[in-house]
Amino acid sequence: MGWLEIALTTAGLLIGVVSVATPFAADRRARRSKRVGFRKQMDIAIGHNGPAGEGDPRFGLFNDLPGMRDATLVLLRIENDGSRHVEASDYIDANHGLTAEFPGRSIQALDVTLTDEHASLWSHFEDEPGLVVAAPGTLRIPKVPLKPGAYYKILVLLTGGSEGDKVTVAGDIKDGKLHENHSLTPDEKPPVFSSRARWTTVTLGVALIAAATLPLLTPSPLPDDCESGRLRLTGSTAFAPVLKELAQKYRGHCGDEPRITVAARGSRTGVRELALSGEESGSTAGVIAFSDGPRPASYTRLSESRIAVSLFTLVAHDDVRLTNLSVADVRRVYRGEIRNWSQLGGPELPVVLVSRTSGSGTRSALTARVLAGADEPPASSDDCVNRTARTAARVLRCELDSTEQVLDTVAHTPGALGYSELRAASPPDAPKGLHRLTLDGHAPNPDRLDAGGYPYREIEYAYTYGRPPADSLASSFLSYAVDNGTGKGVVATHGHLPCGTPVGLRVCGKDD
Repeated sequence: MGWLEIALTTAGLLIGVVSVATPFAADRRARRSKRVGFRKQMDIAIGHNGPAGEGDPRFGLFNDLPGMRDATLVLLRIENDGSRHVEASDYIDANHGLTAEFPGRSIQALDVTLTDEHASLWSHFEDEPGLVVAAPGTLRIPKVPLKPGAYYKILVLLTGGSEGDKVTVAGDIKDGKLHENHSLTPDEKPPVFSSRARWTTVTLGVALIAAATLPLLTPSPLPDDCESGRLRLTGSTAFAPVLKELAQKYRGHCGDEPRITVAARGSRTGVRELALSGEESGSTAGVIAFSDGPRPASYTRLSESRIAVSLFTLVAHDDVRLTNLSVADVRRVYRGEIRNWSQLGGPELPVVLVSRTSGSGTRSALTARVLAGADEPPASSDDCVNRTARTAARVLRCELDSTEQVLDTVAHTPGALGYSELRAASPPDAPKGLHRLTLDGHAPNPDRLDAGGYPYREIEYAYTYGRPPADSLASSFLSYAVDNGTGKGVVATHGHLPCGTPVGLRVCGKDD
């Protein structure tokens, strides 16, 4: 979990805790002040309340009393619900304590009810001024001192108006407040949870949902080994399949943030362009050039990283039927001494050399590792079929721009001999019509490189112009390719030996 998710989750939990604590804290604070509350505990019709002229179900006193057709009973409860004593002197009004209003109704009778616990309050209602009906719907209530938790009730008989009409109580308390409380009426169904409990639950639920979902809705930060930005990978066409998959895996690991493109144009071409563009601009932090073999000695500003040991193989058209060549015979073929495969015990077919252009790292590796530094003969054909150039070369030879072109041409040209990186020439990637050749009986096997014997191999270098900063995308990508388990797995899957493995470290160190 990143720091942003931790922060959001912590904030959500704090909100939840605060939402739970705040109502209780506010209630506690409020209760420490002088508080007089009032509530309407009952407001019911006791009159006929039916249309005139209809039968009257009332009986006895209710039927005998005049004006009872629209009568209602209201029960008011006045209470001290704070934590401080309310004295008679705390009521601000000079003549009375509180005023109850019954708009639209007229007071016909009233009574006060007290429990034995609060019987001492009777005198305040019996002595002057007591309860005073100041107007048909207005009742003056005396200054009654109330201890915390003390209360009294006033039952009022009213006529006119309707059941449920508005009832108000007004008054001012020194250093305190008068407020209305809610009380269930006789016909109300009590809730399962109180209003405070419901609001606390809702608030806490929203806070917890926010704490759980906000991290999911917020973009995750990049892993510690990732960097954002743009990067272009160029150079070796033989290593291009590895680079494409590495770029895809790296982007997936880093949340698709980096923008990495692969534009392979050959090892020498990529290294040369990197060196020249670096000299012109002074920096090419967004470019890495991969090369099958070391850079030219003159490119002193390029910084190298060893990525893998790449394996290459010679391939021949299936009609050639030979499966092994000695290194000595390979050199004779490329010197033009072998012009027909029958000279090596093969079929009666002329030798056709299908080669890469001079910027190819695969070609450079063949020259350095197999041909002992001798270059291939000059190109004599443009189409790998007909001789189109006047040269002293005794064999037909053509040059192509990519590994794929070489393999396709060898597969369709009888007598053809070419070369490629290992995986591209191996099933299921290799085209039909060609097969690999062993050299001196040794097959290209990355698992046995440490034992030596197979010569056609080369270190795969990654070059940057100068050493990239540690927090750059180039540096992060190179670390992913060399040290990350997934990166090394990609390199190995394509038939290369990662330099970041124990065997790879030894081979990469001695293959200079």
